[in-house]
This record gives sequence, C-alpha cells and structure tokens, in this order.
Amino acid sequence: MSRYYYYLVLINMIANVIASVPAILLHFHDDGAVSAMIVSVVAGSTLVFFFTRFFTHFPGMTLPELLQKTTAKWFYNPFILVLAITWFIAGMITLITYTFLLIRYLTPEMPIIQISLTILLAVILGCLMKTDRVFYTIEIILLLTVPLIILIFIKAYTNENLRWEFVKEAALYFNQFPNLNAFSACFFLYLGSANLIIFNRFFKNKQNFGVKQITLIVAISIMTLFTTYFIPIGFNGVEGIEKLVYPWITTSDSLRMKFSLIERVLFIFLLFYLGIAFLSILIHWHVSIELLKYVFNFEKFKFKGFKFGVFLPIPFYIGVSLYFVRQLNEYQLFRLSGIFYNILIIFFPMMLILFFFIKRRMKNVKKAEQN
Repeated sequence: MSRYYYYLVLINMIANVIASVPAILLHFHDDGAVSAMIVSVVAGSTLVFFFTRFFTHFPGMTLPELLQKTTAKWFYNPFILVLAITWFIAGMITLITYTFLLIRYLTPEMPIIQISLTILLAVILGCLMKTDRVFYTIEIILLLTVPLIILIFIKAYTNENLRWEFVKEAALYFNQFPNLNAFSACFFLYLGSANLIIFNRFFKNKQNFGVKQITLIVAISIMTLFTTYFIPIGFNGVEGIEKLVYPWITTSDSLRMKFSLIERVLFIFLLFYLGIAFLSILIHWHVSIELLKYVFNFEKFKFKGFKFGVFLPIPFYIGVSLYFVRQLNEYQLFRLSGIFYNILIIFFPMMLILFFFIKRRMKNVKKAEQN
C-alpha cells in the first residue's frame, strides 16, 4: 500500500490525541472506557479493512464516480451532499478545538475571530489544491512535525513522574460494559481510511492491502489509544481526571526539555500539533469541497472564461465556522463532538452495505461495457 494512504490514517489518529477524544474517554474512565477501547480496536480495524479493500478494487475512482454508474440521481445527489456536510463538520470541530486551545494557552489576548480567520485562510487556500498537491503538502508537514511529536511521546513514557501504578489502576476497569460515547470517540480515530472516497483518485495503480497492512494499522491504533488514554492518567492520577478539559495539554506541561531553546514542552507541543490540526482540517475540507463539485457542477459557473464556481462554498465554510466559534463554549463543543461521533458509528457501517451494492452493480456495468 502506498505511503500516502498511511498518511490519511495516521493524521486522523494523532490529530485527535489532544482534541475531544481523550476528554471523552477520561470522562468515562470508570464507566466502560477501557472496554470500549478494546471493542473499538476490533470494530475500527474491521471497518478500515473493508473500506480499503473496497477501493482497491476500483483504482483511481472516487465514490461519487462509482455512485454515478450504479445508483439513481434521486439517491446520488442527496447522499453526496450528506457526505460533504459530514466531512465539513469533522473539519470544523477540529478548527474550533484548536482555536480554543490557542486562545487559552498561546494567544489569550488575540480576538477569537482573528485566530479562526488565520487558520481558515491557510486551510481554504490548501483545500482548493489538486489532490496530488494536497498529498505533497501533507508529506512535507508530517516530515517536519511528526519526529518531534514522537520525541515528546518518548519523553512522556520515560519521564520519572509517570506513575505506572495509576495506569494499572485505570486498566482494572476493563471488565465494565463498553460505554457508547467512549466507543464512538475511539471509533472516530479509525475513520482516516474513509477519506479514500475522494483521495482514491490518486491511487491509479491497484494497491495491495492484506494481513501485513491491517496488522500495522492495528498496532499503530493500539499505541495511539494507549498513549491518548493512559499517559495522562499516569501523570495526573485517576481521581478528578474527568475534570480536565485538555488532558494532554496538562500532561505535556509536566515535561521539560532542559537543553532546548524552549524548556516547557507545552509550547513546542502546541505549535507542532497545530501543523497536524491544519492537515486534519485540510483533508476533511478538501474531501468536502470535492464532493460538492459532483453535486453542483461548479465547472459551469464562469465569468469571461474564469471558472469561479469552486470558490462558491468558501463564504459558507468561513461563515458557518466563525458563527460556531463565537457561539460555542468548550463544554458545548465537547457535547457536539460526542453527538457527532455517535452518529458516525451508525453511518459508516451502513456505508459498507452500500459498498456491497456498488460492487455487485459494477460487475454488471463492466459486462455491459464489454458488450
């Protein structure tokens, strides 16, 4: 499997380490979070396997292109529109989360709208690029940020203040019935492969995805979940952990780099994670805008030969994002994220049924084309 595929999976996992996912998990630390993580590994890996295997059968084709060939227009247009809105919301949640993080820890005196617009302008310029250029941007930023983020994780694991007895105490709750909210938060980490609905156009050659590939993804996901959940507990203890809004921010502030220009790891962690957040929003909104192109046919909007149709969703994206940035507080964002994740655990498994239908119909389409 191409390395670019793993970028999609990896970014979705690590971008949520300091977002709402750890807060949701730790909120239910004594009410089924550990068992929910275990179940999510099985369910999420299964979804990744079938999602990816489906698209390997249709190299270079996006989901809208497959739907055009196999479904009626009354189903095709509304469904693609729902997908576009879903991906937009996923990106917007990340945007608002990191806006709140920046204003709380890095730029408390800067107006919240100004912070949001700064991120928005960078993302909008990026998500209008072609898919291959989006991948190249992802690769450059990952090469710059991921090594230091991994170093910070290593320092966390090897820090003398990490109390493994707290981790063992938290793990004892594995026999609780899985909590739905905790499960849906963990399940969201596995949805990076779902970006293939658009990014599959980049993979024009047939890709191999089997036991080795899914084993690697499972291993990465287990390490990500363990780091997301247990390391904050190891530093902060079990008592009162559910009250932390950003558990990994508190954890990173417990770390120091004595011989670095910036001693407090918190500021380094936030700055480099801002790059990961940018990539997460970029991917989600690139998929969203590309999906809208199939619904509204932006190519027909021209003025003196200039195609301006692709810019039409931009005011909507900016306006809606700024509205929710102003209206939501951190608790409301926490609740909104939980509801969104709960919807996705129903939505994406149902898409597997659609994939089965498409695969059968495509066999008939290919036979008709051969005749």
